[in-house]
Amino acid sequence: MTQRILCVRHETDPTDDRITTWCNSNGVKADIRRPCQGDDLGDVTDNLAGVVVYGGNYNAYDSALHPFLNKEYRMIDAAMQANVPLLGICQGAQMIAHHLGAFAGTLEHGTYEFGYYEVTPTDTGHDILPQAMHMPQSHYHTFDLPTGARHIARNAVYENQAFVVGDHVVGFQFHPEQTPTGFRRWQKRGHDWGIYGRPNVQDETAQTALMNVHDPALETWFKRFMDRYFETRPQGA
Repeated sequence: MTQRILCVRHETDPTDDRITTWCNSNGVKADIRRPCQGDDLGDVTDNLAGVVVYGGNYNAYDSALHPFLNKEYRMIDAAMQANVPLLGICQGAQMIAHHLGAFAGTLEHGTYEFGYYEVTPTDTGHDILPQAMHMPQSHYHTFDLPTGARHIARNAVYENQAFVVGDHVVGFQFHPEQTPTGFRRWQKRGHDWGIYGRPNVQDETAQTALMNVHDPALETWFKRFMDRYFETRPQGA
C-alpha cells in the first residue's frame, strides 16, 4: 500500500511546494485535502506517514465561525493519539498550540513579518535547526508554547518561532515549504493587500535579494528535516 502524507491546505495555490515535491520524489502520495472547500479528512490509516497542516488566513480560535476547522482539530488529535508525525506550519502551528490549550492570536504590537527573516535556534533546538537561518514568513499572529513543549526557535520580533511536543509533533511559525516561485505569488498578493510599507514588512527588492541568497540553504535543510521526520517504508514493504 502506497504511503501518504495528508496535506491539509487552506488555499487554492498550485501544489508546487517543497512538501509535495518531496513526496513525489520519495514515492509517497501527497494526499491533498481542503476542508475549507468541503473535503473530508478521512481517518488515520496504516499507510499514513504524516500529517501537515499548512498556513492560511483563518484564525485558530474561529472554529465556530469556520466549522470546517473542527475537522482539522479532530485530525490533529487523531494524529497525536496515533503517534503519526504531525507538522504545523504558520496557521497549522497556531492550531496545534490552540488545541493543546495555549494562546494563539495577535500580540499587542501586531507587527507583521512578510519577507525573509532570520530565525535562531534556542539552546535546545539545534537538533532541529542547527544554525540561524532566514525563513520565509507571512503572518502577524503567533502562539504561546503548549505545556510540555520544547521551544526550538525564536527571533527578535516573535519569541516563539518553533516548538516540538514529544517525538511526533512539530510547529513552525515560518514557511520552509515555500519555494521562490510560491513566494513570488505572495509578493503579488502583498501588493494587492497593500501590505508593503507597513512596519517591519520588507520591500519587494529586499525580499527578492534575501530569497536569492538564503533559499538554497533553506531547501537543503528542509529536505533533510523531511527525510528524518517522515520516516517512510519502501513501497511494498
